[in-house]
Amino acid sequence: MHISHQRNTHWKTFAPSALPGSETFAAQSSLPKLPVPELSGTLSYLKESLKPIAWNEAEYRAVVSKIDEFGAGIGPELQKRLLKRQAETDHWLERWWDDGAYLGYRESVVVNVSYYYGFDDHPSHLRQTPAARAAALARGAMLFRKKLKQGQITPEGTREGPFCMDTYRWMFDCCRIPGSDGLDWSKSLAVEGDTGDSGHIIVMRRNRIWRIDAAVNGRILSTDELESQIKYIYENTTQSYPGVGILTASNRDVWAKDYAELVTSEHNSDILDTIHSSAFIICLEEGAPSSPEQNSRVLWHGHFSNGQAVGLQNRWVDKPCQFIVYDNMYAGFMGEHSIMDGTPTVRLCDEVLDALASPSFDHGVKLSGQPAILPPTPLDWKISAATAQAIMTANAAALDLINSQVLSYYLTPYGKDEIKKFGVSPDSWAQMIIQLAYRRTIGNENRKGGTYEAATTRKFYKGRTEAIRVVTSESDAWVKSMDNPNASNATRKELFDLATKKHVALAKLCGAGQGIDRHILGLKKLLAESEETPALFSDPVFTRSSYWVLSTSAIFSKHFNAYGWGEVVPDGFGVAYMTGHNDRLQYTITSRKEMPNSKFINEIASAARDLYNLHKTVGTSKSKL
Repeated sequence: MHISHQRNTHWKTFAPSALPGSETFAAQSSLPKLPVPELSGTLSYLKESLKPIAWNEAEYRAVVSKIDEFGAGIGPELQKRLLKRQAETDHWLERWWDDGAYLGYRESVVVNVSYYYGFDDHPSHLRQTPAARAAALARGAMLFRKKLKQGQITPEGTREGPFCMDTYRWMFDCCRIPGSDGLDWSKSLAVEGDTGDSGHIIVMRRNRIWRIDAAVNGRILSTDELESQIKYIYENTTQSYPGVGILTASNRDVWAKDYAELVTSEHNSDILDTIHSSAFIICLEEGAPSSPEQNSRVLWHGHFSNGQAVGLQNRWVDKPCQFIVYDNMYAGFMGEHSIMDGTPTVRLCDEVLDALASPSFDHGVKLSGQPAILPPTPLDWKISAATAQAIMTANAAALDLINSQVLSYYLTPYGKDEIKKFGVSPDSWAQMIIQLAYRRTIGNENRKGGTYEAATTRKFYKGRTEAIRVVTSESDAWVKSMDNPNASNATRKELFDLATKKHVALAKLCGAGQGIDRHILGLKKLLAESEETPALFSDPVFTRSSYWVLSTSAIFSKHFNAYGWGEVVPDGFGVAYMTGHNDRLQYTITSRKEMPNSKFINEIASAARDLYNLHKTVGTSKSKL
């Protein structure tokens, strides 16, 4: 059965949930819908958020006037339309967000959209070879997939209640597909009622595609059996093959044309079907990254040598889950972001790595009397002249993209234990470090945009994220005080407390579906073509406020020593951070080469030290700096 290569309007309905009556999706029917905030509240919060973004008082007065004009004019009518849409749909934002934020985005998903995690060392009690590491990850992920399909994955949540688990449907057995009309989609090949005791995985080595049947006769292969399969791939891939995988890293419209050429061959179409329907991919990559920066860069966009984007040729970046194992056993994960945010894949990786670290992990055994397991199947493409040229073009574009980027990494000498002693939210602390460091990086320049921090809205049905607008008048006042020689430490601490209090309040509002940006998006979407665009929507302060020069987000696993993604605007930074370690905060800064990346990471270090010393000066704990 060939996968349809045309987008179906209802494509999201084709990914099945877990078995009926199971735990994973039990709370779905009782989750509230994503609310539509009160218009007056959003406009009030908007005014407040724009004050530190405006370059002068005249700019601010002008944008406030336009907000008032909007609120008295077409705003209430757009709000009425949005409330109607909310009443008539499961989730008023879902399609707009899927298509506008991700599936309609046409630049490469590499750097711009995809994200990565780097893993800690393979447990010492397990066999120390790359094949053994890949096999253990495969077995662990297949067991997680089985639990998910049987509905045994406990819903995440807070004390307030469970989170929506909807996007877990897009973790396995699916793939993003390039759309020829400017809109991609994801195709799920998961089978309704499947209990996770069947399925295949794709393993890539030197660009060659291999299929491993990871479950046979209703039994997931043991770690040893999977290791034998993967060793076979290492031993039987002694040369490089055409790097078709790099086509997935191209501009999406270019990839759509190259994809259409690939599927003119029924043989190639069969290979695509096998990739799309695989549970996940394992990329066996050459090279031996050793430093945090090297680990991050190779996971982020693959390594390159001799004019070849070697890493990206050996990946299929449209798959939501790719495990990557290097010849020196360093391993990590690359995720496709469009239908599933990072928290589900953090859980996948964290639980797999936790399980493998335990001596009691179920590695499985081969049952006696069972027929021999067939070796993996190589899937070799038929390469037309057009596809061969496309690979060369994609390789050149990938090299340009990789070479345009710079990445830096920093660990603070203290972590959440010290921060909590000061009675501060570690996330707010980490965000204030970013604000101070950025101001010191740009000096007296006017701010070109805002700071985005992702907040989860998964307490709502099909909720994903909202933007916390981190830049506030309170944070700016504190930042200014830190380099004002006339400000006392007591004043600086007082201003810091006000800034973090404000940050925590904004984060709670956004998590409750009361943020600014998704609401404004909804109102914009319901403006008819025949209607005049409100002056607010083109105001320079308004547009500047959502030009995310700092795109920030935090996740955590004790197993991750690398985590990141790319900047979202050309003159901005991607700031991935972790606050969960007891003894350190972790920052990864990405940007284009022309940006002052090294200065920014140095300022992160200085700001982290200054903030700590401020609290030591006014606090009582024993300093470790």
